[in-house]
Amino acid sequence: MVVDEALRASAERLGAAGCETPRVDAALLLAHVLRTTRSGLVGSRGRELTEGELAAFESLVARREGREPLAYVLGAWGFRRLVLSVDPRVLVPRPETEVVVERCLALLCGVEAARALDVGTGSGAIALAIADEHPGADVTGIDVSEDALAVARSNAERAGLGVSFARHDLFDGLPAGPWELVVSNPPYVRPGEIETLQHEVREWEPRVALLAEGATEAIAEGAREVLRPGGALVLEVADGDAPRVAALLRELGYTDVTTTTDLTGTDRVVEGVTTSSA
Repeated sequence: MVVDEALRASAERLGAAGCETPRVDAALLLAHVLRTTRSGLVGSRGRELTEGELAAFESLVARREGREPLAYVLGAWGFRRLVLSVDPRVLVPRPETEVVVERCLALLCGVEAARALDVGTGSGAIALAIADEHPGADVTGIDVSEDALAVARSNAERAGLGVSFARHDLFDGLPAGPWELVVSNPPYVRPGEIETLQHEVREWEPRVALLAEGATEAIAEGAREVLRPGGALVLEVADGDAPRVAALLRELGYTDVTTTTDLTGTDRVVEGVTTSSA
C-alpha cells in the first residue's frame, strides 16, 4: 500500500469513528511512523510502505479510532516552544493555556529573579514554558498527583530546564512565598458537565485534573497569603466564568483585575494584583 492509499483509508476510518479532524489525524500518525512531518508526506504520496511501517501505522490508527486523544497516541504534544511528553496521567496541553503563559510573561517582564508558582502543574506545561521564556525565573510546580509529577519531571529533564516540582494539595493552602506570581489552570469542570465533554476528554483525560469544585476559589484565597505585595495571580477559567472569577478576585482585595481572551475570542484568563500581605 502506498502513502496516499494509507492516508485515505485511515481518514475514512477515523471519520466514521467520530474524530473531528480525520485527515489531519491520519497524516500526523503516518508522519510519526515515517519520522517526518505532515508537509514531508507531500513528496512521498506514491511511496510504498513496508510491512513494518504499515503495522505500526495500523496500531496507531486503531488507538485513535477508539477515540484515544491524538496527543496520547503520539506520546508528545507541542506547547509554545516546547514539545512535551503526555499520556493519560496528565491533561493534554491546549492552545488556550498558551495565553495564560503570555500573561505570566508580560507580568514578569523586567523582574529578573522572579519566583513563580504553578498550581496543578500536570505535565509541567505552564511552569516549563515560563522557565524557558523567562531565563532566571525560579519556577516551582505543584500537583496532588504523583503520576502527573513524574511526567512533569521527565519533561523538565528532557527540556533541560531547572524547574522544581513537589506534591502538594492546593486545598491545604499554597507553599510559602513570597512569590512574584501564582498561576494556575485549575480543575474547573463541574460534575454535572462531565457528560457534555468530548469523548476524548471524558473517557481518557484524568478526572482529578478536570473535576475539583472550589479549586479556583481555594487558589485565589491561598495566593493572597503567599504573594508578595504587588505580586500577581493568573487563572485560566471555564467558558462563561470570567465575570464570576473577576468579581471573586475583587472581593478578595485584588486590584487591577483584568480579563484576557483566547484565540477564539472567549474570555479565558483572569488576573489580579495584591496590594499588601494578607
